[in-house]
Amino acid sequence: MDLHILVKIFFSLALICLFSLLIHLYNVLFLKPERLRSKLRKQGITGPPPTFLLGNIREIKKTQSTVAKAQTDHHEPLTHNCGASLFPFFDQWRKEYGPIFMFSLGNIQLLYVNQPEVVKEISTCTSLDLGKPSYQHKERGPLLGQGILTSNGAIWAHQRKILAPELYMEKVKGMMNLITESTITLLNSWKNKIDCEGGISDIKIDDYMRNFSGDVISRACFGSSYSKGEEIFLRLRALQEAMSKKTLATGVPGMRYLPTKSNREIWGLEKDIRSLILKVVKERKEATYEKDLLQMILEGAKNSDLGQDATDRFIVDNCKNIYLAGYETTAVSATWAMMLLASSPEWQARVRAEVLEVCGGQIPDADMIRKMKLLTMVIHESLRLYPPVTVVSREAFKDMKFGDIEVPKGVNLWTLVVTLHQDPEIWGPDAHKFNPERFANGIAGACKLPYIYMPFGVGPRVCLGQNLAMIELKILLSLILSNFSFSLSPNYRHSPALRLVIEPEDGVNLVVKKL
Repeated sequence: MDLHILVKIFFSLALICLFSLLIHLYNVLFLKPERLRSKLRKQGITGPPPTFLLGNIREIKKTQSTVAKAQTDHHEPLTHNCGASLFPFFDQWRKEYGPIFMFSLGNIQLLYVNQPEVVKEISTCTSLDLGKPSYQHKERGPLLGQGILTSNGAIWAHQRKILAPELYMEKVKGMMNLITESTITLLNSWKNKIDCEGGISDIKIDDYMRNFSGDVISRACFGSSYSKGEEIFLRLRALQEAMSKKTLATGVPGMRYLPTKSNREIWGLEKDIRSLILKVVKERKEATYEKDLLQMILEGAKNSDLGQDATDRFIVDNCKNIYLAGYETTAVSATWAMMLLASSPEWQARVRAEVLEVCGGQIPDADMIRKMKLLTMVIHESLRLYPPVTVVSREAFKDMKFGDIEVPKGVNLWTLVVTLHQDPEIWGPDAHKFNPERFANGIAGACKLPYIYMPFGVGPRVCLGQNLAMIELKILLSLILSNFSFSLSPNYRHSPALRLVIEPEDGVNLVVKKL
């Protein structure tokens, strides 16, 4: 065949491939997003107009920057309305477009829903046609894992069966001594610090809370290999911080594939974490049997029909999910609860009196914990103001209907938990204030719509780690209150920040005294 003809054929094929690629990109980046928005517009749903490729990311960043500068220039008194400070763009869009509107992160189309009746339908939906968004296990997969977050209903159901609430709760009950031991370690470190500083100490509590929670979950998950578990969790913490820096890049086409500095850091950490977890698994298989969470995961994986690669991913992903549910969530929740008790001496004194009366100077057991009504109220109120889950996100894998809204396949539904938790129409005029008394008659008596309270999510996909988190918080806080009094330090600066969970950006400093 003539060389000239070969060159023509090559260029023709190249042009066809290029043309096909351009058509595909045009469909993915423009036609498909516009088609989804058009279906929503026909139902009267509007929202901020997106720009090509970035969607509303630029507008979001601009609003956040303006609010952050205003907060820096003008020191404001302590306020718990973190929804307004963390998501000012949502506040602005709600005023303009109402409780239901659409917006875009890159070419991902989202429907913001904060209408309580519709939220209830979404939260309690058991259909596998509604699941964790695809973009989460693409963009956040390195941290959260793709198991529970996947749209694959079989894997999701399998995981829920293995880590079923009743099995998990049985394991949690057996961990009370372990939790108490870790708490006593924290108490002794504070006592030594206070003695060395003359009877009073200004303590930044964040790392202490993380060390406590990390010790508990490392021992619970990895048993005798807990020291390696601590190393894994330190890497996961670094991965969480790296992921939080690129949150708004979600949806920008191709960004996760570019070898940027942040992506290279994330890829390296992910590789290290996977290697460390699988090394512990290999050692476990060669050692004696242990009754811990890792063993539950291994037995579940063994009884599944997953291939080797899927089994490894299953084990690694579940360890990541336990990290977020049992380690980071508990540590941050404990930190916020301590801050709130420090800022409210009256409630601190009331809860301490209850703890001393119930425990009588003894280490709390399961029966004592159940009797601590005031402490439970404080924890509920703390989780209302600073919920571990800030946004509940779901993707429609088929066309679906919630209320009067026809949700097209491919649209992601977002519910802002922090906003629902502080809606004055639901919680009353003091919705932005710390008032544990509202939970005196339980969650059902705290607000007009109890299903709106969802610090650990709600419905069929509720966080499996909530029982562990609640017991950890009760034991930790009851023992701290029994041994110390504390107040906010002059060095404390109230600065909630979003890093997958709501954290105090500058930490929490407390002035602590021994009782």
